[in-house]
Amino acid sequence: MISARICFYYSTMKSNPVSLNGHFARVRDFLSGEAAPGVLLFIAAVAAMLIANSALAPYYHSFFATQISLHIDAFYIDKPLLLWVNDGLMALFFFLVGLELKRELIEGELSDLRQALLPIAAAIGGIVVPALIYAALNAGDEAALRGWAIPAATDIAFALGVLALLGDRVPRGLKLFLLTVAIVDDIGAIIIIALFYSATPSAMSLLVSGAALLTLIVFNVAGVRRISAYLLVGLVLWAAVLKSGVHATIAGVLLAMTVPLRTGDRPSPARQLEGDLHGPVQFAILPLFALANAGVSFQGMSWADLGHPVTLGIAAGLFLGKQAGIMLCSGLLIAAGVARLPQGANWFSFYAVTVLCGIGFTMSLFIGSLAFAVGAADTLAVDERVGILLGSALSAIAGYGLLRFALRRV
Repeated sequence: MISARICFYYSTMKSNPVSLNGHFARVRDFLSGEAAPGVLLFIAAVAAMLIANSALAPYYHSFFATQISLHIDAFYIDKPLLLWVNDGLMALFFFLVGLELKRELIEGELSDLRQALLPIAAAIGGIVVPALIYAALNAGDEAALRGWAIPAATDIAFALGVLALLGDRVPRGLKLFLLTVAIVDDIGAIIIIALFYSATPSAMSLLVSGAALLTLIVFNVAGVRRISAYLLVGLVLWAAVLKSGVHATIAGVLLAMTVPLRTGDRPSPARQLEGDLHGPVQFAILPLFALANAGVSFQGMSWADLGHPVTLGIAAGLFLGKQAGIMLCSGLLIAAGVARLPQGANWFSFYAVTVLCGIGFTMSLFIGSLAFAVGAADTLAVDERVGILLGSALSAIAGYGLLRFALRRV
C-alpha cells in the first residue's frame, strides 16, 4: 500500500512539473526562512532523545565515543567523535559568531552605543541573575557550582525561530532587541569560556598561538585579502589553542576578528565567509551538535530528579532568571530616561520577548559539556541537560504564548 502511494505520488509529480516546482519552492522558502534553523535544531534534539531511550542507545553512544586520531610527526590530536564535534566543528560556529560580532560592532546595532545601551544592559542582567539563582540553589557544592554559567546563554536560532512563527506581526524593534541581546550574550559566553572553562595553559602552545594570531594581524594590516591565507594560519591557531588548554572554540573568534571587513570597492572576505558559512553552520553543524549532545536518557529517572539543585538551578535560571535580569536592567534604564522601549513594542510584548531569551539550548549545552566533562556529572547523580531542556522548553512555550496574546492586543 505504501509503495503504491509512493509510485502514484511520483507519477503525479512527474506528469505535473508545475506541482513539483511548487513543492521545491515551498522547501526553498522554508529553508530561507528564520524559523528553519530552530526547527532543525528541535528535530535533531528530539531525535537524539528518542534514540538515547531506545534499543539503539548503545550504538548511539558508541558512535560518538569513536576515537579519531590525527598524527603529523610528533604532533597528534586523539579525541572521541563527540569532542571533534564540540571542539572542532563548533569552532566553525564560533568563527561565524565572531564574524557576525565584528560586523555588528563596526556597522550594525552595536556600533552606536546609545542605541545598543538597552540590549547590552539587558544581556548583562540576563547573564548575572540566572548565574546568581543557580549559585544560590547550589551553594556549598563545589562540583555543582561549576555549572553556574549554564543558564546564562540565549540560543539565537531557537529564539528567532519562535519569533518567525508569528510572522510579520512581530515589530522589527523587538526582533532587533532580541538579536542584539543574543549577540551580547554570545560575547559574554565567549569571555566566560575563556576565563573559567579552560585548563591550565601550556606555555609552548600559547607561544605558537600568539605567533599565529600575530601573523593574522599582520595579514590584516598589510591588506592581505586572500581567504585561503587566513584559513591556513587559522587552522594552525586552532590546533595550538586546542593544545594550549584554552578552549579551542576561542580560536574561531580570534580568527574572525582578523579577517578584513571593510575593503573599499573590493569584495569583503569577512562578508563572503559569513555568507558561505551561514548555511553549513545553521543546517549541518548545529543540528549535528544537538544530535550529539541532547541524547538524554530518561531510564531510571524519577520526578525527584527534577528537584535536584543542578536541574532546578539551570531550569529556574533560564526560565525565571533570564526574564527577571533583563526586565530589571531594562526597566531601570527606561525609568531613568536613558533608554526607550524598542520601536513598536509595549511593556507586555517586551516582557514576552524577555521570556523567549530563556531559550538556552545550544550555548547552554556547550557550556554544560565544559562544566561537567564526560562522566563528571555522574558524581552529582544528575544530568545537567535535563535542566537545559526543561528551562528552554518552558521559555519557548510561555514566550510564544505570551507574545501571541500580546500581539493580538496591539
